[in-house]
Amino acid sequence: MSSVSILSKMKVIEGSKAIAETVKVCRPHVISAYPITPQTHIVEELSKIVADGELKAEYIKVESEHSAASGCLGASAAGARTYTATTSQGLLLMAEVLYNIAGMRLPVVLTCANRAVSAPLNIWNDHQDSISVRDTGWIQFYAEDNQEAVDMTIQAFKIAENPAVRLPVMVGIDGFLITHTVEPVELISQDMADKFLPPYKPQIYLDVKKPISMGNFADPGSYMEIRYSLHKAVEGSKKIIRDVTKEFEQMFGRFSGDLIETYNIENAQTIIVGMGSIVSTLKEVSDDMKARGKNLGVVKVRCHRPFPDEELYNALKNADNLIVLEKAISLGQGGILGTEIRSLFMEMENPPRISNFIVGLGGRDIPKSAIEKIVLRAEKSPVPFEFFGLNPEVLGGEI
Repeated sequence: MSSVSILSKMKVIEGSKAIAETVKVCRPHVISAYPITPQTHIVEELSKIVADGELKAEYIKVESEHSAASGCLGASAAGARTYTATTSQGLLLMAEVLYNIAGMRLPVVLTCANRAVSAPLNIWNDHQDSISVRDTGWIQFYAEDNQEAVDMTIQAFKIAENPAVRLPVMVGIDGFLITHTVEPVELISQDMADKFLPPYKPQIYLDVKKPISMGNFADPGSYMEIRYSLHKAVEGSKKIIRDVTKEFEQMFGRFSGDLIETYNIENAQTIIVGMGSIVSTLKEVSDDMKARGKNLGVVKVRCHRPFPDEELYNALKNADNLIVLEKAISLGQGGILGTEIRSLFMEMENPPRISNFIVGLGGRDIPKSAIEKIVLRAEKSPVPFEFFGLNPEVLGGEI
């Protein structure tokens, strides 16, 4: 039996509790949290863990998500390893503080249980919440399943706290589809976590013995340069993300990370792109089609910020048809991920034909049959942009 097997344990567990168990072994000093569906089980489980003495941490119960983020900002600025979780309207309420955390280069880790935003009120999954704050300066990951959510969480701390990065990291997990789903998960033992993630030793933090200022006022003579530096830091984090992925694979025997993941793309004339739990369905469709003699490649965007432009270009450039599925929308413009991918091929002489579909908003099911219909339509003629699967009855009979 390998050392990995000895020091890790497989457990059938809800996604939220698996994440809480992983946060525990990461030994955060401060957890600042406010409950909101569907992330409540994460912070509820962490409150029990702290109360039972399994984790020595300060658990701050606050009156809003804005306060939860503010608590993380203050604790991180003081040199503490910090964690929080939120979703939907809660994440949007945090937006002001999210910009400050990134601008102050504080390595906070946040789990976003992705959920639709109001109005109308909806508690089911899509990616509108985290996509809406993609420009805050946070690194953004999206998990495909419970195991990846666990693996990404411990990697998030290691990436965020790397001296060459010093940026906050947001791990997106699809609400209910991951948070409330029970699956076999290989949890990370405390011994293995301690070997992978050493104690946090911040280089810059508030100390009365060595006073510094953070988040200062910047006039027009310096503000632009500071934002440029933040942009370069987010871009530069790609190397650290890859390095941490390799280190994680060497220690745990699972390649669970990196910027993108490819599946069956060799000799595939059509490649379909997605983020989050939908990728599992895309892989099943790919396998079904392969069994029928048709190649359908799948590319998972695991890291949306920094945007993996070069990696996506190299993975997609040889396809005839690209299909981008996304669970978010820039109202009045179209698909966000689709637009970003389309921009990669602006200067290519014979670019792939690109189709962009908005799917699954507000938790609407995306069955394999729907994916196959999308593939057949896009291969027949590219669809620049479309809301797929609209219900004409809801729209009064007109689409």
